[in-house]
Amino acid sequence: MSYFSKIFNWYFSKKSLPYWAIALIDCLLMFVSMLFVYSINNGLITTATIFWPLCATMGLYLCCYIVGFRLFRTYSGVFRYSSFIDLQRVSSAVLLGMLIALALHSLLIHSEFFINIRIRAIIIWSIMGLLMMWSMRVFVNFLHDYSFANKNAEKIFIYGVRDGGIAIAKSLGNQDTSKYTLSGFITDEPEMFGRMLMGVTVYANDTNLIDLMKRKGVKKLLVSPLRTERLRKSPRMINDLIEADIKILIYNQEQEWDGKSGINTQQLREVEIEDLLPREKIDIDIDATCRQLSGKCILITGAAGSIGSEIVRQVSIYAPSKLILVDQAETPLHDVRLFMAREFPELEAYTIVADIAHKSCMADIFEKHRPQYVFHAAAYKHVPMMEDNPGEAIHNNVEGTRIIADLAVRYNTEKFVMVSTDKAVNPTNVMGCSKRICEIYVQALDKAIKEGKVMSKTQFVTTRFGNVLGSNGSVIPIFREQIKRGGPLTVTHPDIIRYFMLIPEACKLVLEAGTIGNGGEIFVFDMGEPVKIVDLAKRMIKLSGANVQIQFTGLRDGEKLYEEVLNEKEITLPTVHPKIMIAKVREYDYDSIVGVYDALYQSSLTEDNMSIVRRMKQLVPEFRSQHSVYEALDKERLQDNGVLGNTLVSPSEFERRIIDGAHPVSSKHTTEKAESVIE
Repeated sequence: MSYFSKIFNWYFSKKSLPYWAIALIDCLLMFVSMLFVYSINNGLITTATIFWPLCATMGLYLCCYIVGFRLFRTYSGVFRYSSFIDLQRVSSAVLLGMLIALALHSLLIHSEFFINIRIRAIIIWSIMGLLMMWSMRVFVNFLHDYSFANKNAEKIFIYGVRDGGIAIAKSLGNQDTSKYTLSGFITDEPEMFGRMLMGVTVYANDTNLIDLMKRKGVKKLLVSPLRTERLRKSPRMINDLIEADIKILIYNQEQEWDGKSGINTQQLREVEIEDLLPREKIDIDIDATCRQLSGKCILITGAAGSIGSEIVRQVSIYAPSKLILVDQAETPLHDVRLFMAREFPELEAYTIVADIAHKSCMADIFEKHRPQYVFHAAAYKHVPMMEDNPGEAIHNNVEGTRIIADLAVRYNTEKFVMVSTDKAVNPTNVMGCSKRICEIYVQALDKAIKEGKVMSKTQFVTTRFGNVLGSNGSVIPIFREQIKRGGPLTVTHPDIIRYFMLIPEACKLVLEAGTIGNGGEIFVFDMGEPVKIVDLAKRMIKLSGANVQIQFTGLRDGEKLYEEVLNEKEITLPTVHPKIMIAKVREYDYDSIVGVYDALYQSSLTEDNMSIVRRMKQLVPEFRSQHSVYEALDKERLQDNGVLGNTLVSPSEFERRIIDGAHPVSSKHTTEKAESVIE
């Protein structure tokens, strides 16, 4: 027994037997079946008497089966991972071999040099040989699974039955099973409850699931890629699994799974917080996007940022003629350059380190490349930083946008797509207000083009959305770093909530909005359900297994408890895409605001932050600071309420008063009155 044990241990320590060894075993099994059948039919004494001539005859017939083995490559599989497909291949090979043997029999029936074999014997030994080859494969597979592989394997449940779960189980079963052993399936389908599949039971996804997994010693749940969306929409299930310290495994691939192809253990990973946030699948009109972007010269500002770099990746798929990638962050832009050289070597791409507010430099770029599409993602975005540096918010966000927009007009860029933020809605901070000012400018410029006041064909489109998961400086990377350091996780307020979207999803919608936009629209994205930040922190702690605390630090300067996607005075119109709406906002007259923007920019060159923010509030009357030193300006505006009262002024007077530092719109003015003033 120890001798056979050594043999099996030797075999299972190897990757697999060589092809010739498997082919030799199959030939030996078939030859043995031939001799056995002949001996049964004719007796052992007769068989022994003509043994060598009989071997020659059997060898000739064996060649018929070797042809089948060769054509169907029965030797290319691995015994210990044999599947139903392998058994089918063996069956086909034996059937073909039997047909050839029967044809050979008709030629040898009258030969004096070979032993006469009955047709019935050929059929019987073919069946017996087939069963022996099947048995060998099944036995080795069984021996490997139950005698060797399961000793240290982790028990797992698979979530999903018809939805790819069986395919995954078969795929894992055909691989080295030393890592996982299947203990059961989980399903939401009542008709499958209690059924047996692949030797294990199908259990209901109900409140007893956790107790069941604990009783069976199952510590991991493998989720079929076709059930991931259902998992996201089951917060109870997610919370129960996390609380019970049961690891959730998902398919680690960006491309969609077809539900049939194999999955190996290297493609599985433990779930991360981004995977568990509830969100809908986002599809875009790929054909329309391709038609608009293919063969075009495209400029992307902020190309090294979180959003910009993803836009680079997605736009590159549509084969533009040329990409102009601009950012002032050298190292991240170099990373983008290496990415483009590696993933899209055939695409002409220029990486330019430059400041978008550097007017002559930007003019040179437009003059040289004449981009047909501009995706403007460059911006300072961190709220506390811009509260401390409002001049830079104006210089980079506002003046930079104005320079790029004006150049797009001058060089007849076809479409200008600006990436904005939900913080531009009823802004409570300098950053959000600066983005609202950008929105006002490009929308007014588009309106002037349509009215014939500015000669150009450029269409300006704005996109607004909330926080993107994993972006530089966003909450999840910060929490991960704090967990690594041993905590605490800092949350500003126990009630603070935010809308979240994955970077690729947000960029898909940016491309779609750019495709369907005709100019002048502000597109807002359906961000799904808001997420409580403290719940996000708790879930990340649980997923990491770390023992860290949560610390509440208080709202930061300019920070809201609740982000808004639309102004309370705004309404939305539907588009062809269910997750994209058009915000109806008040429009500004381009001629009336040009001088205002000049004055605002000149103010930003000073070091008087109060003066800068005062002018921002005059241009965006709904800008009300929160948790900020600039709240004093709102009180000042309230005190000046009687200066203008309900008096409406002409556009030229409005512009003059802003430039002179007056306060033309009181805090009690409605949006409609503000619109009347500016128009």
